[in-house]
Amino acid sequence: MHTKLSSPPAVPARWVVMGVSGCGKSEIGQRLAQALGAPFLEGDAYHSASNVAKMAAGIPLDDEDRAGWLRTLQAEIAAAQARGEGLVLACSALKRRYRDLLRAADPSLRFIHLSGPRDLIAERMLARTAHYMPASLLDSQLRDLEPLQEDEAGLLFDIGKPLPVLTEEILQAEGR
Repeated sequence: MHTKLSSPPAVPARWVVMGVSGCGKSEIGQRLAQALGAPFLEGDAYHSASNVAKMAAGIPLDDEDRAGWLRTLQAEIAAAQARGEGLVLACSALKRRYRDLLRAADPSLRFIHLSGPRDLIAERMLARTAHYMPASLLDSQLRDLEPLQEDEAGLLFDIGKPLPVLTEEILQAEGR
């Protein structure tokens, strides 16, 4: 588990729960937001109709496709920071430059990277019934994924653990 965090930010913190599709970002994000008493934003809800259609057709998004989406999420983070409110955002944040863009809205933004074996993630994706992201795009997301670097405030967690245990570990690492 990567636990390199800078000194604790002023409460309330703003978090991005990141990782490839199917790793549990939304579920963990909702649980974390509830525990922290912070709003939860589902990053997928901010994709344009053309991005959703592209993914639903099994076509991976590229940097250009993601640019407007990331700017919109950046604006949400900036607004929460300006209001002095906490926030938990579920967002793949696959590449360092994407995280840098989000962090530009709030330098104290912290990341929770949910990671696990490809087979487990694929199994979870295949079990979903109400999501536009097909399991066929998992490999492209894994190729794009750039893990958190040592200079990024964040935590790495194994998704193989039960959700309540994983949520508790995140809260403990955050000092709650």
